[in-house]
Amino acid sequence: MRPATPPTGLVYDPLFLAHDTGAGHPERPARLTAARAELALHPWYSGLLNLRATPPDTLWIETTHRLDYIKRAAQACLQGAPFLDTPDVPISRQSFDAALLAAGAGLRLADALMSGEIRNGFGLVRPPGHHAETAGALGFCLFNNVAILARYLQRQYGVAKIAILDWDVHHGNGTQHSFETDPSVLYISLHQYPHYPGTGGAGETGQGAGTGATLNCPMPAGATDAHYVAAFHAQVLPALALFQPEVVLLSAGFDAHRDDPLAAVNLSTDCYGWMTARVMEVAEQYAGGRVLSLLEGGYHLQRTGECIARHLGVLNGALSA
Repeated sequence: MRPATPPTGLVYDPLFLAHDTGAGHPERPARLTAARAELALHPWYSGLLNLRATPPDTLWIETTHRLDYIKRAAQACLQGAPFLDTPDVPISRQSFDAALLAAGAGLRLADALMSGEIRNGFGLVRPPGHHAETAGALGFCLFNNVAILARYLQRQYGVAKIAILDWDVHHGNGTQHSFETDPSVLYISLHQYPHYPGTGGAGETGQGAGTGATLNCPMPAGATDAHYVAAFHAQVLPALALFQPEVVLLSAGFDAHRDDPLAAVNLSTDCYGWMTARVMEVAEQYAGGRVLSLLEGGYHLQRTGECIARHLGVLNGALSA
């Protein structure tokens, strides 16, 4: 009798809602509550394995961020400061705890993945992380969740080669800078350009030993599914095949959707399912199917929920694309 295929894992915690960004802010708790309401509409949702995250040891945060920054972030939240480093990172007293747990969500998924408890997984987390730099908060982000996850996989489990694919509509400046000199991590980003935060030109390919391990696929305003499909076939999939990652990580932002208010890329909900399926094919070929995904952006409540459902439905095999 064949063993049962492990389920898809999901990490969520109500503490993520306690990160209060203030009235009218696009990165708000309703992003997660709307997504959970959408997920509950799908019969396959009950088949996901719900995993509980715990706050990680600060040493894991230090793999990506300087200790003085971590302490400064904790103090700012404790003191009730209105923002951290820049007004586009509003904080509240529980923001540090939520950010710490968001980083811990990736680590919990990694433990479950590497033990065979799950076959792949998704972190429904906030605050997001890919703009956070080594010593500074930026763009709604406090800690770089996906970068911390990559370092954890390397140091805890000895994973030699990790690919990070970032399809958030904004370039993941913090993630790129975390690995731009490191040939063991392939960072690929598809994003509107020029657009916030201003980084991510095609000429940014890494530095030193990491030259060639950064691939930026800048997209013009008005880009459609066809632009992304073409970039996948011409650049993304060949780069992944050449690199042959042992684990694939996704910075899964859904703000390139045509209805999202913060950018001007025009992807459909279906395109996110298509991209997810292509990543899974690469992971099956080179990485034993190991894919972990963490939520980044996505600010149209209904569309983000629908895109997350499409993404998770393909991850768990309930949907095809």
